[in-house]
Amino acid sequence: MPYELPVGAGHFVQQFADSMGKTMEAIPEETMRALVRHYWPGNIRELQNYVARGVILSNDGIFEPGPLERCEPLESGIANPTLEDTVRKEILVACQRANWKIGGPRGAAARLGLKRTTLFYKMKRLGIAPPADHWQDAGSMERL
Repeated sequence: MPYELPVGAGHFVQQFADSMGKTMEAIPEETMRALVRHYWPGNIRELQNYVARGVILSNDGIFEPGPLERCEPLESGIANPTLEDTVRKEILVACQRANWKIGGPRGAAARLGLKRTTLFYKMKRLGIAPPADHWQDAGSMERL
C-alpha cells in the first residue's frame, strides 16, 4: 500500500473536503510521510475514516489530521505466509488495536470493514480467541 497511499490519501482528502464544503489546498509533506510510514492493518476503510476525521479537524485549507495511533505489525515467523496466515495476522492486529472489542464503531470488525458476525465466523474458523485476561467470565465470544 505505501506506493499507492499518497494518491489514495490525496483523493480521499479531496473527496471528503468536497462533501463537507471545505477547500483543501495542501497536505503537508510531514503529514504524508507519517501516513506512508504508518502500518495500516485494516482495509482501505481505516484510511478513509482517518482522512475524514482529519478533514473535519483541518482549517485554513491545510490537511492537519490528529495523531496516528501507534501500531506496529506483528512479527511473523513464517517466511512465505499463506492467505490464511495473512488473514489471521490482520484479524489479530485489529483485535489487539480494539482491545479485543469485536463489535461497535471502534471494534475490530469495523476496523476490518466486516460485519461483527462475519468476524466471529472467521475468528472461529481460524481458531482465534481473546487472551484469557480479556474474558469477563466463562461466557462465549458472542458476549464481546
